[in-house]
Amino acid sequence: MRPLPDSEPATPDVRSPTRYLLHLAARTPAALALGVLYGIGCMLAQALVPVAIGRAVDEGLVARDTAALWVWGGTVLGLGVLQAVTSILRDRCALTASLAANYRTVRSVTRHAAALGSSMSRRVSAGEALSVGAMDATRIGRALEILAHGAGALVAVCAVAAVMLSTSWQLGLIVLVGVPLMAWAVGAVIRPLYGRQESLREEQSALTSQAVDIVGGLRVLRGLGGEEVAAARYRARSQEVRRSAVRVARLESLLGAIQELLPGLLMVLVVWAGARLVVADRISVGQLVVFYAYAVFLTTPLRLLTVTANRFTRAHVAAGRVVRLLSLAPDPGPRPASGRGAPPVPPARGAESGGTGAVPPGAPGDLTDPETGLRVRAGLLTAVVCADPDAAPAIADRLGGYTSPAAHYAGTALGALPRDEVRRRILVGDHDAHLFSGTLRDTLAPAHMSRDGDAPLLAALRTASADDIAASLPAGLDEPFVQGGREFSGGQRQRLRLARALLADPEVLILVEPTNAVDAHTESRIATRLATARHGRTTAVFTTSPALLRVADHVVHIVAGRVHAQGTHTELLAEHDYRSLVLRGATAP
Repeated sequence: MRPLPDSEPATPDVRSPTRYLLHLAARTPAALALGVLYGIGCMLAQALVPVAIGRAVDEGLVARDTAALWVWGGTVLGLGVLQAVTSILRDRCALTASLAANYRTVRSVTRHAAALGSSMSRRVSAGEALSVGAMDATRIGRALEILAHGAGALVAVCAVAAVMLSTSWQLGLIVLVGVPLMAWAVGAVIRPLYGRQESLREEQSALTSQAVDIVGGLRVLRGLGGEEVAAARYRARSQEVRRSAVRVARLESLLGAIQELLPGLLMVLVVWAGARLVVADRISVGQLVVFYAYAVFLTTPLRLLTVTANRFTRAHVAAGRVVRLLSLAPDPGPRPASGRGAPPVPPARGAESGGTGAVPPGAPGDLTDPETGLRVRAGLLTAVVCADPDAAPAIADRLGGYTSPAAHYAGTALGALPRDEVRRRILVGDHDAHLFSGTLRDTLAPAHMSRDGDAPLLAALRTASADDIAASLPAGLDEPFVQGGREFSGGQRQRLRLARALLADPEVLILVEPTNAVDAHTESRIATRLATARHGRTTAVFTTSPALLRVADHVVHIVAGRVHAQGTHTELLAEHDYRSLVLRGATAP
């Protein structure tokens, strides 16, 4: 089977939603063109079947001509075979175009999300990004898929209208006016039904989330005596969902009645008017059969045209969301590495287009932040105490090369270095780092570490004081857990994140509040083991924990966005502001 898409995607056109859709269509011209061609052939073959049946009735049955009956019967069979073959080929081409557009959109969104990096969470919510990469990409793909069906339906409607009006303008007018009116009536019910269905899905999703939250926090709710309150709120919300479901069911019932009643009324009208024309000898019996069949047939292409318009409307809205996301420019930072055969991707998180820059020397150097004056000395454990808690993640992002102004490593600006080189040497681990679903081993240990066995992983778990977590699981390191590690407590997840960062063993490790969710005894063990494990390696820890500050080789106090004081923890305790911040009323050692 041929892989999809056929080649690496070109840089998407994000000037407008329409241009983006045209860009995707231009990437699969053969599939779209052949799909439209096969779609027209399929619908025309289906539209000509009533004509062949009518001729068989007039020239074969009425005239009692066996040869003519065989000829027109064979024609019906041939049209059926043609319809089946073109239908298969149409759906194959349409699915090719749909999957290619869907995959290209997902790949563009995923790569751009990686390019935005840490700046993405400050500019677009995770839910919106996930919706764009999943739901909107699917809607765009489905629009290209329906194009072949819609083109065939449009040609079929035009062909049927020409046949009917040329045979009997009275019956043709009844059918051509009655079918659109019937489609309009159905559409008048579908539009509010769709809105209520969307609202019901949102309410059901919110109810499910509430149930998950209640179950997850049941122990806390019982401890606070809030179990009954939470249950009452859930009952009230579930009743709202039930009422919404009843409203949707009412519209669905009305839609079903309309879909049964209106076609029946149209059939009665066509048969009544056609019978009168047959009696008046103005049309033949076979032509009456043709009109009856077309009254039934036209509902299919008209419905396809309605679905096509609806899907393209949704696709245009979805493309607008995709374009807005892809139009977000990354913060300036490290330049992406280039090379022959590299795919044309947007600049990575904190990247700007341009050359690869200079690679820093092999020996580790100091990491400095020009904005604050902070210097993380090579080979030392540096603790950074920020008077403003919100300043710590921002400084860490700059030191990691994710945001501007760029920090300097070994005297070279990170913005002038290849992105891959920066990511290989410098790792920023914060308390929001994601834990992926899978086994404990898979989510903590990268694939390339498997050749070293479990020894590095076990050592990292011990340093992070997380070895008890693995020991408590029935399958140990092979125990699977859900995405995000929701079955673990906050402190357990924090220790697992720390173990994963330590296992990567980067040249420079930057940690943001790695122990603020654990108890004092565990924090003390982590501090001692961290200092031992990272001895001789450049490490920066943003923290106000006295346990971590005591083991640090160097402590920097940042106030109002600038380095205020630096030295050892014991030396800085002489300052009132530092002492009140890190000890919080405790007695100094």
